[in-house]
Amino acid sequence: MPDMTVLGTFFGDESFPIEWKDEQEKSLHWFYDDLHCPQPISPMYFDIGGWWLTCRYMYKRFGLPFGNDWIAKKINQYVYSAIVPQTDEEIARLGPYFGMVLPVYASNFLTWWKERLVPEVLRNFEFLDTYPYETASLPELMVLFEDALDIQERHFRIHWLLNMAQFASFLNFETIFKEVTGEADPVLTGKIEVSVDDRNWDSIKGLCMLRDMVKADAVLSQAFKGETASEIMAALGGSEQGKEFLSKVKEWAKEFGYKAMYTHEYIFPLWVENNAPIIEAVKGYLESGYDVYADIQKVKDNQNAAIQEMFSRVKKEEDRKRLQEALDMALKMAPLTPDHHFYFDQGTYARMRLVLLAIGRKLVEGGVLFDAEDIFYLNYDELRHISAVPNAFDAKALVQKRRDENLAASGIRPRDWVGTVTKWSLYDEPYKGLWGFPEKFTKTAERSAEPADVITGLAASPGVVEGVARFVQSPAQFDEVKKGEIMVCKMTNPAWVVVFTKIKGLVTDAGGVLAHPAVVSREFGIPAVVGTSVATEKIKTGMRIRVNGNTGVVEIIG
Repeated sequence: MPDMTVLGTFFGDESFPIEWKDEQEKSLHWFYDDLHCPQPISPMYFDIGGWWLTCRYMYKRFGLPFGNDWIAKKINQYVYSAIVPQTDEEIARLGPYFGMVLPVYASNFLTWWKERLVPEVLRNFEFLDTYPYETASLPELMVLFEDALDIQERHFRIHWLLNMAQFASFLNFETIFKEVTGEADPVLTGKIEVSVDDRNWDSIKGLCMLRDMVKADAVLSQAFKGETASEIMAALGGSEQGKEFLSKVKEWAKEFGYKAMYTHEYIFPLWVENNAPIIEAVKGYLESGYDVYADIQKVKDNQNAAIQEMFSRVKKEEDRKRLQEALDMALKMAPLTPDHHFYFDQGTYARMRLVLLAIGRKLVEGGVLFDAEDIFYLNYDELRHISAVPNAFDAKALVQKRRDENLAASGIRPRDWVGTVTKWSLYDEPYKGLWGFPEKFTKTAERSAEPADVITGLAASPGVVEGVARFVQSPAQFDEVKKGEIMVCKMTNPAWVVVFTKIKGLVTDAGGVLAHPAVVSREFGIPAVVGTSVATEKIKTGMRIRVNGNTGVVEIIG
């Protein structure tokens, strides 16, 4: 029976007002989705794009015993989500089904993924990538829009299949580890559950190949002496070698460039649209001398050392065999974390952006919008209405109003949670661990009392490092990051992986120990503290800080 003992409530105040639909809504634990959507959200993404829109399918398909649905609410233009608990009757009825089918997903998903699901996703991408956008009429593009929505929904249903299969394999490994060693060790298992062969590593290898082309050619090397990406691209366009190099950049972008600054949105430009971030990444690799293969070997070595340490704690041969079998499955599943980001969080949302932009251009031609990008400030029904009846309402005025609202919301500091926190929502429901709960809830009071030069978060990647802080707001600033600095940011996603090759430490506002910044920090072997909530407020570029990835404490020391 879920324990719904109330541990805390917040229903709004003057500084953070909240409109509640009903008492049922107020009874839920709503947490700020800084993991996916740290910025004020666009109306179109919130209406049709949100990752939560297929969560009901996940709970239904698997019969999960720790939730009934996962819903979202826009509060002061920011995304908050809440997990709806199951009734006792639902738990009793569906729990056995969940236990029965979960091992099947864990055992078979990799075969399904390689033989059936990835080919399906790639066919859908090919359909969207080769569609004749420029010659299509507005009605044809609106039909394409509906097809793209179907693809997006299907892809995120596959996302949940992958998520649950990987969850099952990791949970099985961690459970057996605890059984045979007598204690849990999330730091050690975290070092083991990393990937050394996936699409993100492939993208970095591709960038290093571009870097090596520059190093081997005097003309290209001269062009890369430019200060900015635009200067470098202009210089490259002035030579045959440079033009050939730019064509290689476009080839890389066609494979890896379907991503944006924040992938869970539609409003941010993609690397395939604007190649400047690719040029900046190559320039950064030139300056740092980064060796991707050495880094991969470092990850492998750390992983192997952790595996050896794990097995040194196992005494019985039969326990070693059980643990080895569970380990083998977990290691096979590890690449699915970056790979599902590549195909779904990046690639699928990116292509939906391009579909919407094509429609937006048609609406600009018809005088409905000022700019194609304005389309993201409409919602689904408004877009359908205005596409068929261009004078149905003043779309330009509505877009401006919503842009102003989102701009004003940028000055608001979202709370970590609102609504009603219960024992079940904080301790028994497992998914909120990705957002840093329960630690984020229990540390709220501590943070308000901590000294100005001390910041507490979650210990995400072990080690202690001291150095100069670099506050980074977006990938546009990656070229400003110097080798050996400690990056401070709100959150990272797969588009940020390239900057991990420069930094020696990481501090984030958002995320838990299983979220992207924590996982990638462990892969690169750099100390990290995540889920601080306030790091980007307190730490400025140039400050000297000490990051303790063992304790979750960050100190400002100069």
